Amino acid sequence: MINFIKTKRSSKGAIALAISTLLLGACTNNLDQQAAVPETNVTTEEVADNTNQLIGKTVTIRSTPVTKLGPSTFTIADKQFFNAQPILVVNASGKTFVLPTDPNTPIQATGPVRKFVIADINRDYNLGLDVNLYKEYETQPAIIAQSLALAPKPGELTTNPKLYYGKTLAVTGEVENIRTASSFTLDEDKLFGGQDLLVIRAGTPKGVVNEGEKVAVTGVLRPFVVAELEREYDLQWDLTLQKQLEAEYSNKPVLVATEVYPSAIPE
Repeated sequence: MINFIKTKRSSKGAIALAISTLLLGACTNNLDQQAAVPETNVTTEEVADNTNQLIGKTVTIRSTPVTKLGPSTFTIADKQFFNAQPILVVNASGKTFVLPTDPNTPIQATGPVRKFVIADINRDYNLGLDVNLYKEYETQPAIIAQSLALAPKPGELTTNPKLYYGKTLAVTGEVENIRTASSFTLDEDKLFGGQDLLVIRAGTPKGVVNEGEKVAVTGVLRPFVVAELEREYDLQWDLTLQKQLEAEYSNKPVLVATEVYPSAIPE
């Protein structure tokens, strides 16, 4: 049984990375896209303060976009930490990623950490970045993102699901109301005004989640139609559970998860 361990923070200047290295295999499913599974969950402050230890490692970071620099680049910074150093993110996924219109909607980026040298980045990824635009970022830490996903709150999805249907998402929340090994809800702060979000784990779950754990879930949002979900994912729900979920969630949003792993967002 795998117990998920939350990332803990230590004091600035003497940060010891509490890294959760995941031994999760890829789930078998029929989703067209999925956010990458991270080797290491980090914050922007950890990337800035521990660059040398993280160089070459694939990390996942969840934060709010700060500034769009170009079609393939933007910076992120942790709002929780005063004067946090922005970290440059380079989209090397080969797919267009549109930053959220709401500046408070975080994104998730997964990719290796490296020191930004524009000549090397342009050579390795053929992005054609303008040298003059990135002078201040030269030799600074950057994440070369192989995967990018919107990371809204559960309540944003339950309040305005049509904005997110069919999109690859990375959602953080507290596990609540576990129904089966393959279904639970993510708790939403009632002050936000939304409802809890139903999560269904596609394929065979690769670990056990417990109530109260704070996790990040990647997957695709869709309307809850029990017949379609049963047919596509072979969930093997008994009739009683089917009727209960249908009564509660019919045509409401459900996040069909490809992966569930520890959240790096500080509590």
